[in-house]
Amino acid sequence: MGTRSIHQTCITLFALACGLVTFAGHTSTKQSSPPGCQIENKDYHGWKAVQVSNAWVTLTIVPQLGGRLMQVTFGDHDYLWVNEQLKGQYFAPDVSAAQKRWFNYGGDKIWPMPEGSSDEQHWPGAVGSRLDAGAYAAEILSRDTTCAVRLVGPPDPFIGQQYTRDISIGADSPVITFRAVMKNISGYPRTWSEQSVSQYNTEDAKNRGEPNPDFWGLTPAHTQSVYLNSYHVRTGGASSPGYSVRDGLFTVHAIDAGGEVWVDSPAEWLAVVDGATRYTMVERFRYQRDAEYPGKATVIFYTTSSRDAQPATQASRPSIFYMEAEINSPMVRLDPDGIYAMDTQWFPTRMGSDLKTVTYAGVIGRPLNAAGASGALTLTGSFGVFFAGQLQVRFYDKEGAGVGTQPGQDVRPTELVALQQTVQAPAGTTRVSLHLIDRQGSDRGPLGEAAVIPQPSR
Repeated sequence: MGTRSIHQTCITLFALACGLVTFAGHTSTKQSSPPGCQIENKDYHGWKAVQVSNAWVTLTIVPQLGGRLMQVTFGDHDYLWVNEQLKGQYFAPDVSAAQKRWFNYGGDKIWPMPEGSSDEQHWPGAVGSRLDAGAYAAEILSRDTTCAVRLVGPPDPFIGQQYTRDISIGADSPVITFRAVMKNISGYPRTWSEQSVSQYNTEDAKNRGEPNPDFWGLTPAHTQSVYLNSYHVRTGGASSPGYSVRDGLFTVHAIDAGGEVWVDSPAEWLAVVDGATRYTMVERFRYQRDAEYPGKATVIFYTTSSRDAQPATQASRPSIFYMEAEINSPMVRLDPDGIYAMDTQWFPTRMGSDLKTVTYAGVIGRPLNAAGASGALTLTGSFGVFFAGQLQVRFYDKEGAGVGTQPGQDVRPTELVALQQTVQAPAGTTRVSLHLIDRQGSDRGPLGEAAVIPQPSR
């Protein structure tokens, strides 16, 4: 968002100490917001939070906790892990440093990379870090067709950076847009990477205190990876059965893994899949082909292991089950006052552990299939969509020319799409594609293509 736009739409800073948005001239956000999206002050498990919502998704932001996006609720599903032991509590960076303890609240935040303790060019970690636990100030950028909140972090003298996060949603889509800006506040050039760190809840929804046996992290493997086996196990067991590459996808199975694994994926997406509930989150990022990434990794997964789980009898210390999905920006050299922005988007949808790939329109479980005779084609497949709208079938002849279209079923992001439809195809059709047209009439892209499989006439 440009400076002029920000100045035109920005409302007042919210009170840093209490974490509330102050709405200038309004006593209720709901009265002044469009029906499509709202921004409200909320109490969230004892924390003062800012809630941004529309008909599809609710974002709960706790600015005091390092500008965290604490929870994403889609339908009736909460995606992110929130530490039960720390709900409603806050420990300032000085307290964390004095106790030499990281207070892991959960949620989603921005960290610097590379991490380590060998020199000043490495971040020593979240213990005592202002970026992780410092109180952020927030301001409203927009409450129009888009609802957007900016979070401004405190300067961190160790890495010489200051972080600002913009988090926004539109009026009629569950898509979440992030812009994370780092600014060099030191007096000399500094080189860092930004990292988005999102902790997903891997507890079994039906058996509290137990891990979810059907929880997965996925990202396309690099066909010419710099890593042996297309991934690098940085911590934990290198021969863990929880890591594999299948059908071109690097896969981490949460229940079998424990530790951190790095992937140099160039495909610009990762997916976190809860096969038990069939809720999936896709995170998209921008890959820069010739850029240097920290440790060559664009994507990192971290999973808690059985060592992190406490016996269910220890009620005072609940079990910890989460998976971190981490996206790295390139290493960026910033001159004094220089800034760099990392843009990412999240797409909540429905899909189980049969997820095969991701498109711009949604996710694919069972790929599109088209079979029939005498012009009657039966289309099958399973999909999750990112936008509400209608499927459109497109027909092509053997020369690749379009020979017609036909509307398909209405679809919603909160519902798994099980396609079973018979259509009358134009003469000469040899191939079909399936597109998603949203409610505004915009083509959101294909969900798949398939050659027609002839079936004998009865």
